[in-house]
Amino acid sequence: MKVEILSPDAHLFQGEAEMVTLPGVAGSFQIKEKHAALISSLQSGNISVHNGSEVLNFPIQGGLIEVIHNNVIILV
Repeated sequence: MKVEILSPDAHLFQGEAEMVTLPGVAGSFQIKEKHAALISSLQSGNISVHNGSEVLNFPIQGGLIEVIHNNVIILV
């Protein structure tokens, strides 16, 4: 799936991922390929982008996520 992580100052990540782990307001959750459409709030924590054995971590102070048609857009 295609993942983009955007902040007001920078494009933090753009690329393919097998799974993304996020700090949701009600607890941590994961997005995998072909996930149902979703819009959710995020709290402070870490976003982990998983692709094979590679894991990239991005600390955030909160934000929003939108998932639609195998595209994940995260605003932090």
